[in-house]
Amino acid sequence: MTEASNSWFGPTESRSSAWESETESGSFGRLWRAFMSARVTIASVLVVLQAAIYALGNVTNSWSIAVCVAYLCATVAVRLWARPKPPGSTFDAQWVSTIGVDVVAFSALNFLQSSGINYTPLFALPVLLASVLGPLLLALGTAASVTLLLLADAWWISLQSMGELASRYLQSGLSGSGFFLVALLANQLALRLVREEQRARSSQSVARMQTQVNELVIETLTDGVLVVDANGIVRSANPASRRLLATRDAARMAPFVLSTEAAWQPLAKIMRRTFMLGIPQEADVSLEYPARNARRLHVRTRLAASQDGNHGSLCVMFLEDLREMEARVRTEKMAAMGRMSAAVAHEIRNPLAAISQANALLEEDLQDPNHRQLTAMVRQNAQRLAKIVDEVLNLSRAQVLSPEQHGTVLLLDDAVMRITSDWAKQNASTQRTHIAPGAGNMTVGFDPEHLRRLMVNLLDNALRYASQAANAIEVATQQPAPDQVRLSVWSDGQPLETTVQTHLFEPFFSSESRSTGLGLYICRELCERYGAMIGYQRAMRHTVEGNEFFVVFKPGAPPPIAKPSSYGALSA
Repeated sequence: MTEASNSWFGPTESRSSAWESETESGSFGRLWRAFMSARVTIASVLVVLQAAIYALGNVTNSWSIAVCVAYLCATVAVRLWARPKPPGSTFDAQWVSTIGVDVVAFSALNFLQSSGINYTPLFALPVLLASVLGPLLLALGTAASVTLLLLADAWWISLQSMGELASRYLQSGLSGSGFFLVALLANQLALRLVREEQRARSSQSVARMQTQVNELVIETLTDGVLVVDANGIVRSANPASRRLLATRDAARMAPFVLSTEAAWQPLAKIMRRTFMLGIPQEADVSLEYPARNARRLHVRTRLAASQDGNHGSLCVMFLEDLREMEARVRTEKMAAMGRMSAAVAHEIRNPLAAISQANALLEEDLQDPNHRQLTAMVRQNAQRLAKIVDEVLNLSRAQVLSPEQHGTVLLLDDAVMRITSDWAKQNASTQRTHIAPGAGNMTVGFDPEHLRRLMVNLLDNALRYASQAANAIEVATQQPAPDQVRLSVWSDGQPLETTVQTHLFEPFFSSESRSTGLGLYICRELCERYGAMIGYQRAMRHTVEGNEFFVVFKPGAPPPIAKPSSYGALSA
């Protein structure tokens, strides 16, 4: 078995000849055709030369013309019908049809010596042919055969004339030595060129493979990638970027001009700033589309500068959908919350209960107001910690509700008035709270305890920002459509900042330093569990603008027989 050297792209077997792996269309084929064309050219020149000598009447031996014509026919036949094939390491058929014909033809012309022309330099052609296209053994063998023929020719001439024998043998020996040197140098140069070509081909293969890998990675990226030149023309865009930039439900295929769409102007601005400053840029942009909602993107740019200066620089833009980023962050928060809830139940709740109980026992025996003030501080902070623990655990329970609880239906107006009345009494906000029931006998599919938790969170949030005026908080129900029932909690607070509105229902996000940021998130989770929708908007109540959180329910089953409500004191 031939020993092979392993590489990343597979094994590469060792070869005895430099041209064994070449095909007809490769470098060997091109060199072979060049040598065959040179042979035809030399044969044509010899025929023309012999014809000119014959026309001048200087031909002493007509066999020279016959040899040249035969040589021309042989070279033309090989050039037209033979196929490039590397010669073997010995004098095989390939050597006979090419190199052997050259040696025989030139030897015959040199032997005939018509018109005193020296044909010795022509032997350089077969020596070069064997050296460049064949192995070293064939090249040296050809040079040796040519040298022997030259010495034989010198010996034959010495038999016919005795003059200048030493000079003839010396010239033949020097010519043979030159042919040996040419064969050695040409073969080594050819081997080096072959190695360099193989190395270049291997590097090209690696580069092509790396390009394919890069293209595959870029095509499968969830983030968008744009390659833009200095003229604002997008050279390439992966599927994710085409999806993010799609307008009128149609994706644009590269190349295209980035500034053609009005919605893409923020991207074009970042691209121009990157080229102008020559440093990476990073920003959050909003692509405003007239037919649909704006798409918010996080954009990062990198400048791919040309190393040789012959090509222009390219700006690579990475686009990330902020909604997907926020979803990933939310998922990570939920995973952390799940791990934290179990730790809270064991590590905080039990010690906290012991602290609260010990503080209550201690408070019973204290008479000093200062001491009782300290125990009151302990009690308040323990209650605050207990509330945080309950919110975390309630969130965990909301995620594992059984499907059977989804079938619970309740009268919305009755439940809303009862929950609001209880909450208003507990928070001493009866005068500031107004109830406006308008859903009639409509029922909703919602667990009563979960509805209480939902409303208490919304009412606590409203109380935090409401003023001290009467009717600063309003709880209303209505039926805006036959298939919808709406609950709203309104307060006359100041408008929320845009950044706060964006993250209202995310876990652990709050504009208050002392808040857990779980209340509104729990509300959203409870609504999604029962197929309801929760949202926020600014709304007017009696010429006063305030913050309104609304929940849209799906109507439940027909209402059961309900008892008259006794919560008219808070009703409109």
